[in-house]
Amino acid sequence: MKILLSNDDGYQAPGIVALYEAIKDLGEVEVVAPEHNNSAKSNALTLHSPLYVHEAANGFRYVNGTPADCVHVALTGLLGYRPDLVVSGINNGANMGDDTIYSGTVGAAMEGYLFGISAIAFSQTQKGWGHLDAAARKARDLVQQVLAQGAPQAKPFLLNVNIPNLPYEELKPFKVSRLGRRHAAEKVISQTSPHGETMYWIGGAGPAKDDAQGTDFHATVQGHVSVTPLKVDLTDHDELAHWAQAFGPLAASKARG
Repeated sequence: MKILLSNDDGYQAPGIVALYEAIKDLGEVEVVAPEHNNSAKSNALTLHSPLYVHEAANGFRYVNGTPADCVHVALTGLLGYRPDLVVSGINNGANMGDDTIYSGTVGAAMEGYLFGISAIAFSQTQKGWGHLDAAARKARDLVQQVLAQGAPQAKPFLLNVNIPNLPYEELKPFKVSRLGRRHAAEKVISQTSPHGETMYWIGGAGPAKDDAQGTDFHATVQGHVSVTPLKVDLTDHDELAHWAQAFGPLAASKARG
């Protein structure tokens, strides 16, 4: 079994080191991760500057690009083979609800999924790496279960997993959950630069807006490890008929013209 491991916190982050140690005996694990922290880079690819790959003393390879760059480069030439599974994380902080749109951790996993490879993104719900050993052990449990079921060989899947910062014995079972929602982000922070210019810092994420039972927010607050299957299709299928009707007169007018 061949596993590609990446993240968005950088190849030296405690999360990816712990995850590598936890799963390295489950197959042939290769690490290709960003050189520096690339949080909130989503699925961004670097198209207007070159990418370089270097190898660290521990064998991890790192790229001067985004999480999606790392997986893309790995899958399109660097590895020389097609892995059975792409794993991303463990992220320093939650990726729940709207976070998944911005998440570089999810972006790395999604890049693998876009290539038709099953992928899993792992995050801890709180920053600071508290009980990281337990999170890595729980991540191993899930990867081991997935491999035992032979799932990577079946229809590709994309899973988003959030693990509470708790000791292993206190973590409740995996719970399949839908994404919740957050309120709007906090106000932008403005400062004056040494040159007298106004500069802005994006504010923090807002609190949970939809944290009802069944959401990832609710599951993790209860101590469960939330597992959310994701898809890439952003089409609002329920509204296709509505918009077809709304633009019908325009189509008819063009046909008459």
